[in-house]
Amino acid sequence: MPPRRKLSDLDRGRAIGWLQDGVAARQLAQMLAVAPSVIIRLKQRFHAIGRVQERQRSGRPRVTTQRKDRFIQRQTMQQRAWCTQHVRWQRQQWAQVLFTDESRFCLEPADGRIRVWRRRGERFAEGAVLERQRFGGGSVIVWGGISTRLRTPLYHVVGNLTGVRYQNEILQPLVVPALQAIGPRAILQDDNAPPHRSAAVNTFIQQARVNRMLWPANSPDLNPIEHMWDELCRRVQQHLPPPANLGQLLQWLQQEWNGVPRALICNLIHSMRQRCVECLAHNGGHTRY
Repeated sequence: MPPRRKLSDLDRGRAIGWLQDGVAARQLAQMLAVAPSVIIRLKQRFHAIGRVQERQRSGRPRVTTQRKDRFIQRQTMQQRAWCTQHVRWQRQQWAQVLFTDESRFCLEPADGRIRVWRRRGERFAEGAVLERQRFGGGSVIVWGGISTRLRTPLYHVVGNLTGVRYQNEILQPLVVPALQAIGPRAILQDDNAPPHRSAAVNTFIQQARVNRMLWPANSPDLNPIEHMWDELCRRVQQHLPPPANLGQLLQWLQQEWNGVPRALICNLIHSMRQRCVECLAHNGGHTRY
């Protein structure tokens, strides 16, 4: 049985008595079936305030710490400042931006539910209910970039993406040519993931004269490529039967990535002004996007 984390008022009083009689805190913790830290905190509180009862708390315990609250406040301030700077951008300005990101796609659903792939009208058909062995599940990570003028190839990221790999496998062969195709005023958008902001990557960005957009931390609702991932997921789920292995999943992801209509991508990027408007309306907080 795991040790308890709390003591009743009666046990607290008994524990203080035993401590005053010379019983060691670790021995007392074993006697009362609690962690030694419980006894140590009880002893410290008794010496500090002279009582064993915990102070009365009002309402539910806090979900976030004060440090987390300060982080959230800084984050909303950054989002608000970024949206204030970009809310007046016109479509031709957003057309210069290459929005990029990585995303993970799982062979098996992550929620533990059982799904049945079937066509409309086949709900009770015996042939539509077939258990399939998916070879242990797993997932693939892909990287992609979109703009109103082009989309990059969908790149399969194998293993951990480091700063050096991000430079050698993505920035040099994929991002730089895409930015050159967009035009001399092209802008790279990528988030603040550690590989994207490594010293090696920052040096390469400067040497390659890449115009990089400052991006507020933890702001996926501002990035239109997030909806591109949702669209990609829906398209893959329409395949019947579902992918049997990771190789087939990757093949379908790349196929559907190339099949997403350009008009849909343009609509996503054209929503940037409204995203900024809603972010400001929510004082830098989350939006419906």
